[in-house]
Amino acid sequence: MGTDGRALRRFLRNPSAWLGLLVMAAVLLMAATAGLFYPGDPQGMVAKPYLWPGQDPAFPLGTDNLGRDVTAGVFHGARVSLWIGVVSAAICLTIGTLVGAIGGYFGGWTDDLLTRLTEAVQTMPSFLFLIVLVAIFQPTLTTITLGIGLVSWPTVARLVRAEFRRLRGQDFVLAARSLGFPHWRIIFQEILPNALPPLIVTTSVIVASAILTESALAFLGLGDPNVLSWGMMIGNGRAVIRTAWYLSAVPGALIVLTVLAVNLLGEALNDAANPRLGN
Repeated sequence: MGTDGRALRRFLRNPSAWLGLLVMAAVLLMAATAGLFYPGDPQGMVAKPYLWPGQDPAFPLGTDNLGRDVTAGVFHGARVSLWIGVVSAAICLTIGTLVGAIGGYFGGWTDDLLTRLTEAVQTMPSFLFLIVLVAIFQPTLTTITLGIGLVSWPTVARLVRAEFRRLRGQDFVLAARSLGFPHWRIIFQEILPNALPPLIVTTSVIVASAILTESALAFLGLGDPNVLSWGMMIGNGRAVIRTAWYLSAVPGALIVLTVLAVNLLGEALNDAANPRLGN
């Protein structure tokens, strides 16, 4: 309990943590209140096209080429972008942790087989592989989320494998084995909690990368046309970027801020969890 308290104090003393929390709180508030402030279809035409930000108080961020409210799109887009980032990261962490933990714990031919599998996936250009997957199975929100998770797990697997190989010979693991603990208990209750700190920053990077990857897919026209994400808004505005640059700049700035906030939180959590970096 005392260790948790010291970690929390280190986290709260970190200015980066507060900055990341404030930005993420704002983004989460946007996502949570999108249906309250903008209950209609965010892709519905509600005004004249190309109203610039501040030109009409009813539409603070203006309208796009079809007369859609940019503010409504930004609020609803926060939901989609955060969903893709969190869910695809969860898929990536689940697969990568299982592969890395099993290989690193058992070693031998099991480790060799899983290592070769990880290397085979990692040698593929991940973004091109993702484009192929999305093109084959149609660009839906589910397909994009699953695809990002499926092409991102090798990095997690290699990290977890390295941690398990380092920890499997420690005294607490040997003691658990001598007590007859089953393998699954040693893996998930003894070793994995001690391997979590290095995964914290990696998780934040995965979430941020997933948001950026979805934006890149949408920019290429491979986003889900039935939902509005920040990436989709950037893609819709690329044709008029010289005359109505705000259509791409507004969601682009939000993506940058969100990615920065996630990375700041990840670094702050890592500093708090690692006593060597604390004060």
